Amino acid sequence: MLVIKNLKASINNREILKGLNLKINPGEVHAIMGPNGSGKSTLANVLSGKNGYKISGEVKYLGESLNDIPVEERAQKGIFLAFQYPLEIPGVNTNNFLKTSLNTIKKARGEKEIDTIAFLKLVKDKAKELGIDEKILSRQLNVGFSGGEKKKNEILQMKILDPNLIILDETDSGLDIDALKIISDGVNSSRSEKKSFLVITHYQRLLEYIKPDHVHVLSDGKIIKSGSSDLALELEKKGYKKLN
Repeated sequence: MLVIKNLKASINNREILKGLNLKINPGEVHAIMGPNGSGKSTLANVLSGKNGYKISGEVKYLGESLNDIPVEERAQKGIFLAFQYPLEIPGVNTNNFLKTSLNTIKKARGEKEIDTIAFLKLVKDKAKELGIDEKILSRQLNVGFSGGEKKKNEILQMKILDPNLIILDETDSGLDIDALKIISDGVNSSRSEKKSFLVITHYQRLLEYIKPDHVHVLSDGKIIKSGSSDLALELEKKGYKKLN
């Protein structure tokens, strides 16, 4: 699904990723943990195609190099990023945003666009799974939403767009336990042999609900240790400094 070799990334002449290597196979869930400033969000931004970074190394998705592919084409190819801090977009209706996003992807893939009736049924079913009040869907995108509502809306987008590679950038940040469980259930119900997840988090608590196949520790721009889900428990007890 995803192969990263010797990835280096810098912004404003500051090198953040310093030779990162990672391989994620179809169906796997990988967790990236690490202290502040280690490069976790930079990795998410680079994989999603955010502008402003100077990059070297190799990043391949489904065998294709991502180096020169812009962010919108990456989304069309099935790469999805759930933001740590989802943006508010005044004037844009949530339902319209979701329908337009879905049809843009379908059009890029040569598929028939979904009509309004079929879309409304789809979004209603997915919103119900996540415990999202349908009234939210008629409001402006994320405007006036609580932190938990914004994160649920991100997972709703994921369920509707049905991507292959899902990157969760500290999705658990600021969530209470009920919202955390709902979002984790949404992620777990999307797991399949054809999808892969990269879960970026500070804390082990998210990984109690989303069980990773592999855990990696990112420090100073490199992965310094990898292991099973037990590694997350070790980090919770000992902290990151013990690994350096």
